[in-house]
Amino acid sequence: MSNFNILVVEDEDAIRGMLMMVLEQAGFMPIAAADAEDAQKILDDKLPDLILLDWMLPGMSGAEWARRLKKEALYQEIPIILLTARGEEEDKVRGLEIGADDYMTKPFSPKELVARIRAV
Repeated sequence: MSNFNILVVEDEDAIRGMLMMVLEQAGFMPIAAADAEDAQKILDDKLPDLILLDWMLPGMSGAEWARRLKKEALYQEIPIILLTARGEEEDKVRGLEIGADDYMTKPFSPKELVARIRAV
């Protein structure tokens, strides 16, 4: 999976740094963005194999950005895993309904995250 590119969209520096480290150690090639606007610029330059997306972002929410991506033919096949502190059942259902392929509640196990990435 060394050529597997993952776009990490997370506004919290510490979490984004941890995700980058975990993904690199697992053999992935992560690219980081702090918000949907920066992530879109990266996406316009290079399509990732998967997007790890925080629900709560400054500006456009991760949920709204995921919904928009899934409406675009160019992006709709890119798997999205939503990462969020929102753990209620209705939030999980909403996340999956807007197009996320998986949903993980913070805090989460790095091992479980890597396993879910490989499963998607």
